[in-house]
Amino acid sequence: MVREKVTVSTRTLQWKCVESRTDSKRLYYGRFILAPLMKGQADTIGIAMRRALLGEIEGTCITRVKFENVSHEYSTLTGIQESAHEILMNLKEIVLRSNLYGTCDASICVRGPGYVTARDIILPPYVEIVDNTQHIARLTEPINLHIGLEIERNRGYLIKMPQDFQDGSYPIDAVFMPVRNVNHSIHSYGNGNEKQEILFLEIWTNGSLTPKEALHEASRTLIDLFIPFLYKDEENLPLEHNQHMVPLSPFTFHDKLNKVQKNKIALKSIFIDQSELSPRIYNCLIRSNIYTLLDLMNKSQEDLMKIEHFRLGDVKGILDILEQHFAIFLPKKKF
Repeated sequence: MVREKVTVSTRTLQWKCVESRTDSKRLYYGRFILAPLMKGQADTIGIAMRRALLGEIEGTCITRVKFENVSHEYSTLTGIQESAHEILMNLKEIVLRSNLYGTCDASICVRGPGYVTARDIILPPYVEIVDNTQHIARLTEPINLHIGLEIERNRGYLIKMPQDFQDGSYPIDAVFMPVRNVNHSIHSYGNGNEKQEILFLEIWTNGSLTPKEALHEASRTLIDLFIPFLYKDEENLPLEHNQHMVPLSPFTFHDKLNKVQKNKIALKSIFIDQSELSPRIYNCLIRSNIYTLLDLMNKSQEDLMKIEHFRLGDVKGILDILEQHFAIFLPKKKF
């Protein structure tokens, strides 16, 4: 058994990446520690993080494929080595990375003979392929191959159903989870009542996210889920006589939250994807490393206007949201 030494703080709770490697374009590995923790805390955090990493992080997949002149999924195609089903399975293996909201279209248009790989997929600019060497098909004759693709960003699994077959297109079972596996282990040290714990987290991803990015996303998700419990006032939602379920909206920019502007910790815990911003504005802010309300508060109106693809109306929309819900006003210029 190999023993290793890990240096941790004796007082302040800290995390650290102790190992990081890239096994292939579609397999990243990272190992992290969190310490010092009181007895029992490591297991509490480890279980929650594992569930969040495996089930709550969004990924991007090809979910529907449309061929030209293909009668059914198991058809053999003239001039193509693979059957339609084999092409579908190859497309299922392609790993994508995106800032996509909902779905978008892509396509493949090639002429044989030759090999068709992920490099031949024509994508919108906000979607990219992690490994463009992924094999799709081999064209054995000088024919044209046209395939339409539907790409979706979601979480968990998407299982194709018989009713999903429409307009000559074929759905694909999609595994949106960018995290392939997670292990957590606990090391105890100290004596008696002074006993403390170190939490070890091992994370494997498919390359669309690094393990560190996945850890960040999972932590954000858990924070979002627990924030509503931080406020003392309980929402009293009226129930109708024959209503058994009440749809509860997630924590959003609420007009009662203007008190948090004085609390930097609260501002740091409110992420901009909880706001009413349009997807285009959200993507522009993310590309400028603006993730939380605190990040936004550190910018001036002049700073926002310098963001690529930003318009005057976009800045006005952000200012209206901050003023209406938080009574926060961004200065025109930094002092």
